[in-house]
Amino acid sequence: MHPSEKLALDKAVKEVINNPSIGDLKVGDLAGIQVFKYKHNAQLYLLAYSYIEEKIILTFIEQGTHENFYRDLKA
Repeated sequence: MHPSEKLALDKAVKEVINNPSIGDLKVGDLAGIQVFKYKHNAQLYLLAYSYIEEKIILTFIEQGTHENFYRDLKA
């Protein structure tokens, strides 16, 4: 990962930590997973995570560009 991509990911992770409900809650095969979208150099990236409110536990699952993101997430 390029250093500038790492900085963008770090910023996105901090946003999720500060507001875990910020991501879009998925349904169906991806029920229980939230996806936060952010941009870096005009490229859209997605960050998948799960959030258990009672215990305030964040589990980061996947990060990447939109291409095949959801397909790979289901695998």
